[in-house]
Amino acid sequence: MFGIDDRNRVRDRLLAMASADDRVVAGALVGSLARDGGDRWSDVDITFAVADGVAIVDVLEDVDVLEDWSASLAEEFQATKLFDLSSGSFTYRVFVLPDSLELDVSFAPAPEFGPRGPAFTLLFGEAGGQPQPEDAPSPSGDSFGLAVHHALHARACIERGRSWQAEFWIMVIRYHALQLACERRGLDADYGRDFDKLPPEVREASVDAMVRSMDPAELRRALGAAVALLLQESAEVRDVADEVEPLLRELTL
Repeated sequence: MFGIDDRNRVRDRLLAMASADDRVVAGALVGSLARDGGDRWSDVDITFAVADGVAIVDVLEDVDVLEDWSASLAEEFQATKLFDLSSGSFTYRVFVLPDSLELDVSFAPAPEFGPRGPAFTLLFGEAGGQPQPEDAPSPSGDSFGLAVHHALHARACIERGRSWQAEFWIMVIRYHALQLACERRGLDADYGRDFDKLPPEVREASVDAMVRSMDPAELRRALGAAVALLLQESAEVRDVADEVEPLLRELTL
């Protein structure tokens, strides 16, 4: 496993690469290291602005910034590309190093480069243009509606003997219930970031909704616990919850 010194060396090397690359005009730390200094297990999450007219991806005639940097990271750190994401004008590429350090590198055109939330520490250059907001989370109504959909499918899968698919749907109902619990309390549900901050009684109810075996009776029990947690945390969509509560209760019988 990587150590803090290893992580700092990778971070510093990335900044040196940016300094030597005329296409890169600004850089910032994002993620947990920018939010609160991170901890022993925090990854390196860093974002850069590229000059006007410089291609980030998908250029056939020339090497674009992302592929150019990826080749350098693979050669120097044996970094393995895991996946790409696009959000607004930002393009993200996620790597993992042999010592398990995750490296998240993103690029955006300079005019759109700026904070997408509070976790943003500018390291060099300027955060110009109009900062883009973070992608909006799903509204409470959407989360609740999706969970109801999943409950219907979970019960159908139990009756069909498709226990593994039923377990999947119950797991996702749990997630949506915890998402609603976070939204009620002003916590961040993204990637389960603030699940540990939920009240003990909510977390205990969530544990009850975990599937412990693939036995149909156990699947029905876990579904009932997941539905109970969902209804408990549905204050923001009470009207809809009241309408479908009898249906949800019947699914758990």
